[in-house]
Amino acid sequence: MAADDEPLGREVWIVAAVVVVGVIMSILDTTIVNVALETLSRELNAPLNTIQWVSTGYLLALATVIPLTGWMTERFGSKRIWMISVALFGIGSALCGLAWSAESLIFFRVLQGFGGGMIMPVGMALLAQTAGAHRVGRVMSVVGVPMLLGPILGPVIGGLIVDSASWRWIFYVNVPIAAAALVLAARLLKADAGRADAGRLDWTGLALLSPGLAGVVFGLSESESHGGFGDPLVWGPIVVGIVLIALFVRHAWRAERPLIDVRLFRDRVFAAASATTFLIGGALFGAMIILPLYYQVARGESALTAGLLMAPQGLGAAAAMPIAGKLTDRLGGGRVAVAGLLILTIGTIPFAFLKSDTSYTLLALLLVLRGLGIGSSMMPSMAAAYASLERAAVPRATSALNVVQRVGGSLGTALLAVVLQGQIKDQLGGAGGAGGGTLQRLPDNVRARVAEPLADAFANTFWWAVGMSVLALVPAVVLAVTQKRERAAAAQREPEPEPEPAAQVA
Repeated sequence: MAADDEPLGREVWIVAAVVVVGVIMSILDTTIVNVALETLSRELNAPLNTIQWVSTGYLLALATVIPLTGWMTERFGSKRIWMISVALFGIGSALCGLAWSAESLIFFRVLQGFGGGMIMPVGMALLAQTAGAHRVGRVMSVVGVPMLLGPILGPVIGGLIVDSASWRWIFYVNVPIAAAALVLAARLLKADAGRADAGRLDWTGLALLSPGLAGVVFGLSESESHGGFGDPLVWGPIVVGIVLIALFVRHAWRAERPLIDVRLFRDRVFAAASATTFLIGGALFGAMIILPLYYQVARGESALTAGLLMAPQGLGAAAAMPIAGKLTDRLGGGRVAVAGLLILTIGTIPFAFLKSDTSYTLLALLLVLRGLGIGSSMMPSMAAAYASLERAAVPRATSALNVVQRVGGSLGTALLAVVLQGQIKDQLGGAGGAGGGTLQRLPDNVRARVAEPLADAFANTFWWAVGMSVLALVPAVVLAVTQKRERAAAAQREPEPEPEPAAQVA
């Protein structure tokens, strides 16, 4: 049996099941809260500019803690750090549900984010190490399903909870899931003590990278509420963050055991896969915020309905991932990612022609196509990065890939949100009480007067999403070509099998 066709085995499926439980919890929480921001603002008597920090503080915590996970996993072991991260997330969720003010909720969300930021990278490292390089494509497709379904199901679940129960249950719902994940991890995961040679924590790198990432994420998240990148509160933190990240790269290149080993990017496969992951993250998460807003702002649908209308994209992604995982192990992640990005681009172009009465059936079919493209591009590109590494390099590589993906997603989300605000302002101005670029739902009588220019604003914004998908094709093609050359070179190095001796005649 060929290595590519080797079954995953019981141990791999056990680890995958434990990881998926935790990953579902953390990813759903990233999007589920957004639906409740208006309710939180009203019930906690806080303006929207303040309550937005419920999401922003969580993102800052994620960006700050992710670089630590590689060293912590090497030093203390994957199982221990996994359980600590799940426990911290569960405790933070319970405290968020008990919050008595906007300030206390923001503080507890930061605590929750410290746990949530470690769940994904540690879980992915567990999977990659357990499966091995030759099966990493299929394993990544397992964890990729909740990764892509989370942003789809989050608004649906959040809308159901807000409509039928207290906002506090948005956070309480995580507590039993966290408890189940801890029980499963304690019983099923093998204990690993970590590595004695993990070295000391790179404090210099931590002091440079974590504030740098936090500054970039803060500036991007504030761009929505400050009308673009011209405000000093937006570009100031971004510039400072970029400088700190550049200083970290210089430090990490020379350090013996840096927080994130930037020398991994000398490998052309890893570098190309990382660039592809970064750009796909921007294209994916940027478009994921625009289309629900089209349903809510331009079409007047509720948050729950908008979430349901996004479901076909998740179905397409879920259908594509198992096939893409098998093809990745056989053909290489680069070739599969190129095909997926072509499908994603073709499925996104029609959204640049949105109208105020575009058929929901047509949009659903296009979303299935987009989902097929997403499911065939995101995880294959990440799997390609892991396949090029030695087992010992996986924990730190996981941190690097997650940082790349999170920053790409934040950049894509902020960029398309700013473009959309500008387009709405250009199309409507202050007409009809539209607020000169507001992203909130409009009264029915106002929306009826501005429906067509409002749809044009969303359509023009989707051209940026198309451009991001096309841009992601460049490193994906480099990745595919590099992998093809490396496989051909490896095949030439393999010795030819010795001929079997002829059977002797008695």
